[in-house]
Amino acid sequence: MKAFIFILSIALLGGCASRDIVTMDEPTKQIHDLNDLDTDGVIVARERCNGTILGASIDNYGCGKVRPINERSELKILFANDSYYIDPQYYDQIEVIATFMTDYPNTVVTIEGHCSKTGTYEHNLTLSQNRANAVTSVLTEQFGIEPARLTAIGYSYDRPVDMSETSIAHTRNRRVIAEVTGEDTTADMKWHIYTVDEEVK
Repeated sequence: MKAFIFILSIALLGGCASRDIVTMDEPTKQIHDLNDLDTDGVIVARERCNGTILGASIDNYGCGKVRPINERSELKILFANDSYYIDPQYYDQIEVIATFMTDYPNTVVTIEGHCSKTGTYEHNLTLSQNRANAVTSVLTEQFGIEPARLTAIGYSYDRPVDMSETSIAHTRNRRVIAEVTGEDTTADMKWHIYTVDEEVK
């Protein structure tokens, strides 16, 4: 019996050794395109939306997600005490708002003017309104934004960001906020490790 098993094993090994060897002389033809031409993480075989904005959130088919525009940003414009004059060095910040509104023509912006708690409420109400008006004037006169798309509101010292009433607090509270809203939509961008740094300026 042992001899029979030994002979059978030799026969099987010989049979395996005599099989034809298959070589890979030609590259294997890829049925599906596995490239990711727009680098959004979705291969061409699945892609339905080419040219997705880099960094945008996407669905399983490479189509970018959108969200309605509703942005608030503080313009880093330093006003002198009891003044609404805007130094031209701050125009580049206002230009950012103007460029955004030009890119998204169905947006409108509300400019909020704020003051520090020095002087009477009524005086600061007028001053904060003048600060908001000054920004909308720059948007219109320097960057060609239609006045109908702009609203200016003064809040006096009703909305302070620093309640300490120190000199630093007064400087921080003399500020202008731009709130952009509209029917347009913008790409919903992915969160990444630098997102917080970009938002906190």
